[in-house]
Amino acid sequence: MLRVYPIGRGLDRLGLPSDAANAVAFLVSDRAQWITGQILSVSGGYSMVS
Repeated sequence: MLRVYPIGRGLDRLGLPSDAANAVAFLVSDRAQWITGQILSVSGGYSMVS
């Protein structure tokens, strides 16, 4: 049986300002103190589409 996985569907919803705000809140928190020099894509998976 061949399985087909959808590519590029992301989370199937538009992003909200709160989605970006949650990422920023995490990055400025003490929980992210060991994260350096990274690019964080807050796109719901849509940036994985080529």
